[in-house]
Amino acid sequence: MANTYHQVYIQVVFAVKYREAIITNEWKSTLFGVIGNLINETGCKTIIVNGVEDHVHCFLGLKPTVSISELMKTVKAKSSKFINDNHLTKSRFEWQEGYGAFSYGHSQINVVYKYIANQEEHHRKQTFKEEYLEFLDKFQVSFDERYIFKDLI
Repeated sequence: MANTYHQVYIQVVFAVKYREAIITNEWKSTLFGVIGNLINETGCKTIIVNGVEDHVHCFLGLKPTVSISELMKTVKAKSSKFINDNHLTKSRFEWQEGYGAFSYGHSQINVVYKYIANQEEHHRKQTFKEEYLEFLDKFQVSFDERYIFKDLI
């Protein structure tokens, strides 16, 4: 084939270190914009970035030449640098090591978009840990619960 055609949709979920609730309403939309721009700079396409005080969901179209691990390494490093350079938290900000990445088909875009857009409402009923374990179960991802989250300090 002369050209490469692709449609790869990924939802990536990652947490603040120790799941601390420190992403505030005052700057979270700015942070989500920064994360969206960082994703786009890699050649991937941001569909939506949203989250709550302790974690973030990114839904994106993945460029086939970009690995999810390199994308997340870049996004997490540069977004934490943005937070620290702008002194948005009282102490040094870090993302928790690791992330969850889940794939979707084209017919699921609207459902996933709405789910991510409604994070505030969703987390009135379910904790992040419950949500994350549900994703792992739904996508049949094997895991050892001892390594899912670092304990809260």
